[in-house]
Amino acid sequence: MAPRRSKGAGAFPRAVATPAPKKPDPAELYAALDLGTNSCRMLIAQPKGSQFHVVDSFSKSVQLGIGLEATGRLSRASMNRTVQALRICQKKLRKHRVKRMRLVATEACRRARNTREFARLIKRETGLRMEIIDTEEEARLAVISCAPLVSVNTEQLLVVDIGGGSTELVWIDLSQVPKLERPRAIMRLHLGFETGPSPFPKARVVDWISVPLGVATLRDQFMDVKDDKARFALMSCHFEEQLADFAPYGDEQAREGFQIIGTSGTVTTVAACHLGLRRYDRNKVDGLRMTSDQIDRVIETYLRLGPEGRRRDPRIGRDRQALIMSGAAILQALMRVWPTDRLSVADRGLREGLLYAQMSADGVLEDGPF
Repeated sequence: MAPRRSKGAGAFPRAVATPAPKKPDPAELYAALDLGTNSCRMLIAQPKGSQFHVVDSFSKSVQLGIGLEATGRLSRASMNRTVQALRICQKKLRKHRVKRMRLVATEACRRARNTREFARLIKRETGLRMEIIDTEEEARLAVISCAPLVSVNTEQLLVVDIGGGSTELVWIDLSQVPKLERPRAIMRLHLGFETGPSPFPKARVVDWISVPLGVATLRDQFMDVKDDKARFALMSCHFEEQLADFAPYGDEQAREGFQIIGTSGTVTTVAACHLGLRRYDRNKVDGLRMTSDQIDRVIETYLRLGPEGRRRDPRIGRDRQALIMSGAAILQALMRVWPTDRLSVADRGLREGLLYAQMSADGVLEDGPF
């Protein structure tokens, strides 16, 4: 008996080809959530030209890292506070029907022994799935968030992100990049610090470091020192010691062509105090340039005020006053090593970096000037 041919055996074979991926809608919303050692913050935004327009935001101090230095674990109370904040974020994501998002956690979750238990609690209570990112990605995201603030005259750039549990420093050489391309070259670092051959002029990452000391962890290490000025001096010297292995640490840097961009609540608070603002105004602070001497004068004012005076000062604020001196100690250490006439204040950070990276990868940002 002759074998039977299966149905359709003589049909012309269809081409085996992977269909082209559907290009994201430029009107689609993106979200970025940053769960740090001290704060939970989220942005929901829409691509707009070469940047984005913020549609909704959320920020709350959750103090996730309280007690972590002593126990190595996230406390039940801090986890519950954080879950309450994440419930609000989840409602905002649902309200705006956001589909493209990255929800990341940083140093506290990297260090805690009970992080898996915490992630399961978040998933069960909110439905959100948190991603713990490593220190290199955290540093890279902080850098690209600052791309619009890079001066075309900058040849050597230091980006500093002072967090609650860690501080990231990235040194970038822009001397081989044409002036008008320098901000764009920083944006391309979303692909990684080592991007291989490129048809575009490249920003060269000379060195980067993640110091496991931020405003909360540095404060916790010196809480037993009662004298305010002595505690500040010890914190600043201790932080400077952590920079010994950072490649450009010992190099004397000419102020000409050198720019520091600082991104953190500490830097924006110091800037607001320098401007004498009674109410914080992002439009006046973001992009402001300060000199080392101006920063020193603000820090001297903090030390003269003392703990009670800082607590009452409306320019510092209740949420920030407990952490401002540890942040100022980090900032003063940096200014001592690399004095500059061009510290640019960035009221931006991980969330903005997450949004830029997602939108750049999807090709929904225009390739125009910043």
